[in-house]
Amino acid sequence: MDNERIAELFEGLGPVSIRTMFGGKGIYFDGVIVAIVLRGELMLKADAESAPEFEAAGCRKWTYNGSRHGKLVSMPYWSVPDSAFDDPDEMAIWARRAYEAGLRAGK
Repeated sequence: MDNERIAELFEGLGPVSIRTMFGGKGIYFDGVIVAIVLRGELMLKADAESAPEFEAAGCRKWTYNGSRHGKLVSMPYWSVPDSAFDDPDEMAIWARRAYEAGLRAGK
């Protein structure tokens, strides 16, 4: 996903900055990380308060098998509902949820 498309998706939230990280991209709004792009997939930040909304929308949580211990590791990022990619108003709602989760995390 190129930076122009990322900026377009987050227009409803406001201007974002994009930084290279972990072989992907970190997406920040007002200094708060709100999303990542990893292996070409956009994933939004969530927390205990917002994760149920992501789950109810059929989104997937980012998990991976840890290389050191072989256990499943969960990260606080969720896939974006497919319908949000084509609806700027809906994407703005999800982006706002991600920003609020980032604010609550204090990062």
